[in-house]
Amino acid sequence: MSRRSRRDKPEAPGPSGFLVVDKPAGWTSHDVVDAARQWLGTQRVGHLGTLDPQATGVLPLAVRDATKLVSFVPSDPKVYRGVVRLGAETDTLDGDGQVVARFEGALPDETAVRAVLTTFLGEHEQIPPMYSAVKQAGVPLYRLARRGEEVERAPRKVRIDSFTLQRYDPPEVEVEVVCSPGTYVRVLAAEIGSRLGCGAFLQSLCRLRSGPFELAQAAKPELLIAESERGEIATRLVRPVAALGMPAMRLSAEDARRVLNGSALPQGGPMRLPGERIAALDPTGALLAILEVAPDHRLRPLRVLRRLAPPA
Repeated sequence: MSRRSRRDKPEAPGPSGFLVVDKPAGWTSHDVVDAARQWLGTQRVGHLGTLDPQATGVLPLAVRDATKLVSFVPSDPKVYRGVVRLGAETDTLDGDGQVVARFEGALPDETAVRAVLTTFLGEHEQIPPMYSAVKQAGVPLYRLARRGEEVERAPRKVRIDSFTLQRYDPPEVEVEVVCSPGTYVRVLAAEIGSRLGCGAFLQSLCRLRSGPFELAQAAKPELLIAESERGEIATRLVRPVAALGMPAMRLSAEDARRVLNGSALPQGGPMRLPGERIAALDPTGALLAILEVAPDHRLRPLRVLRRLAPPA
């Protein structure tokens, strides 16, 4: 059988949900997706936010019909713990790059480091690094960087809610940052070095949280492989309703049929504001659709899933 025919062959049905992987260092996010397709026996797997190969920690994956819900899952906040190394700069802004500058003077004291971290709080603009997956004219920036090219990048607005010092053991600075999606911690590390006048790069990074998903839920690949071989991996899937973080309502059989046909429902129950979203469940408790309160206060189907059964 050809590769194409295997890909086009219909898959057997299976549970849908979100799998939280503790990504190991050295793996790309796509490596994790490819592995998860083998663990779960489906090609319908996608990740919710890239992690750099060097980084570890929370990488949520959408499985089967949950891939239709990715845009509805909160991605805010992101929480990271990382080690910034003072006294040097690299071309990639992290430990995977080549050192391009060294600082020979005395390193700043802990008081100075703490003071600098507070200057990052709030909203500001950040320029994506050249070694990133951001595309310029359809080409990822990292490909241009590997060719020795540097192009102008549009700044992006990011938000830093918290930036705390966990440990200072010069030249290492361990920090924890709570930030908006799209924030590059590598850029923050380099900026710390710039503001302290001694240079710095991100030595290591672990994502502790991505939206509703936390490190405590995450499993390492070796455990997931073992659970897959025992046929137990589906029990790890996070139910879609739990990940969505929106109110849920169970529909009658008649209302479920109307939603499947694309019809709006009268609001009923507590009054909700236009724009609010609701997870609609069928009479069995399976997620049926995402509804949105329309300006006329009716509940209109925003995304109909037909039937998204909860994980077994």
